[in-house]
Amino acid sequence: MYDMPAEIDVRADGPLRIITLNRPDALNAVNDALHCGLAKLWTQLDEDHDARAAVLTGSGRAFSAGGDFSYLDEIRRDNKLRAKTIAHGREIVLGMARCRTPVIAAVNGPAVGLGCSLVALSDIVYMAEGAYLADPHVQVGLVAADGGPLTWPLQMSLLQAKEYALTGARIPAARAVELGLANHVVEDPVAEAISCAKRIIELPRQAVESTKRLLNIHLERAVLATLDFANMAEDQSFGTDDFNAIIDRLTAKQN
Repeated sequence: MYDMPAEIDVRADGPLRIITLNRPDALNAVNDALHCGLAKLWTQLDEDHDARAAVLTGSGRAFSAGGDFSYLDEIRRDNKLRAKTIAHGREIVLGMARCRTPVIAAVNGPAVGLGCSLVALSDIVYMAEGAYLADPHVQVGLVAADGGPLTWPLQMSLLQAKEYALTGARIPAARAVELGLANHVVEDPVAEAISCAKRIIELPRQAVESTKRLLNIHLERAVLATLDFANMAEDQSFGTDDFNAIIDRLTAKQN
């Protein structure tokens, strides 16, 4: 259902929507098709009047391994693709912040880069014991225009946000809960997320959706205060010598 590429699977279970990032052989790393789909997804979910809650997870061993290195290589070489990607990144962030439907993340494995951002923009987060979060944008020479620095200062201390954004260090599931980046560490995050979604579905609709909106007004205001600068800075970082050298090295390892 929905107008989505094969890289995003959306399945209906009554009023529940189960959204699965679907590039398991690539650890659900983000390519152009997946990124374009994510940019359109949240508006379509918002316009799906029958949807009352959504669970977001990844197919296979990972939630998402972040940006596909081949995709990053394409972006640096194609100005039109770069402009589209940055615009779509903005749509993903604002689309999730404004979506009326509660989104519960089931983090079944590593959530890196944009995967980490999707978790940060979700409403409730269940993580598997072996899962972790990481935002390595700086490590590859990029500014995280759709990453943790946009939302983390609302979820944990500014000092902690700086440490993890600047170093790209992994945040294990238990530590993510301690910091306020996740709600629960569980054996089966998908089952627990579905159970949570079904409990929310049983509650009065207007109260649920308006309460989510009330809470996310804080998120949206914070995002809008920084998003224009973040987009400009990310655009610039795609053209830096540091980024190009890092991507040359990473793509050479793949060949």
